[in-house]
Amino acid sequence: CIAHGTMRAYQLEGLNWMIKLYENGINGILADEMGLGKTLQSISLMGWLLENRGIRGPHIVIAPKSTIGNWMREIRQWCPALKPLKLLGDKHERARCIREDLRDPESFDVCVTSYEGVLKEKGALCKINWSYLLIDEAHRIKNPNSSLSRIVRTIPTQFRLLITGT
Repeated sequence: CIAHGTMRAYQLEGLNWMIKLYENGINGILADEMGLGKTLQSISLMGWLLENRGIRGPHIVIAPKSTIGNWMREIRQWCPALKPLKLLGDKHERARCIREDLRDPESFDVCVTSYEGVLKEKGALCKINWSYLLIDEAHRIKNPNSSLSRIVRTIPTQFRLLITGT
């Protein structure tokens, strides 16, 4: 699935570790330091699932609002076979996205949204059976009593991957 460029040895090692987690039915935490390519490794896992298991998703990536554009770019760059959908914007844009895009499983493989998006659109997101739920900067859910932490635990998914550099 890697379209342009090659992964470094430690990134391939991380991908292989995540594949082993998947094959053994285990959730995981990818906790590399900043700048080591956690986003690329996570996208590669979704690409591997598509190419080797025929699993298009749907996957959901929950990330800080400031990184949503980067996630969209990286998915398109590194794995153009995956169709990303951005769930972000004002109330009307999010409603349009839910009404038109989220209801059509053929229109996307990966939904990328913010923490705020999850809090505001939990009803719609909880109606979908996700293949993978990925949380970027996952230290944001370390307080089990926070609203975000409680809500992400209610989202139906087969697997969870927490991503953090902290």
